[in-house]
Amino acid sequence: MAIRTILHYPDKRLREKAQPVTVIDDEIRKLAEDMAETMYAAPGCGLAATQIGVPKRLFVIDTATQDEPSALRVFINPEILHREGDTTWEEGCLSFPTVHEEVKRAARVKVRALGLDGKPFELEADGLLAVAIQHENDHLDGTLMIDRMSMLKRKMVTRKMEKRAQRGYKDQDEAST
Repeated sequence: MAIRTILHYPDKRLREKAQPVTVIDDEIRKLAEDMAETMYAAPGCGLAATQIGVPKRLFVIDTATQDEPSALRVFINPEILHREGDTTWEEGCLSFPTVHEEVKRAARVKVRALGLDGKPFELEADGLLAVAIQHENDHLDGTLMIDRMSMLKRKMVTRKMEKRAQRGYKDQDEAST
């Protein structure tokens, strides 16, 4: 396992649409392991392959609290089948260090994906897990959390991240989710 470099906005690779995983082999399993290790080290609760510069339809999520056992889930070629209700959640993103903003999402989702064993599964989720699934799935489509903010908030966050990039990311990143 290895910790990979997380891309930070405004890196244009974050806008790249991910391609389906065609074969679940040792390379994909290693990628998922690296992503989990990278997510835990950051620390965060979700990470999409596109956030580490790999344009594959794959993300990992673990919404367990510190005092709970790991609840790591791997989603390969995910597809959100159903969205229901509305919720507003204060989201962070490993590609937007130190940024936490309220984002509107569906309150409940039903998702279908493949696991690392290559078998399809469906999952119904609400709360943080539903938000994380939607957030990470957005990454696979090149959609970022700023795209779901008001124009004013989007401009403020974009300016903050562009200034940070100009400084060469010299400021230490704070924990993000």
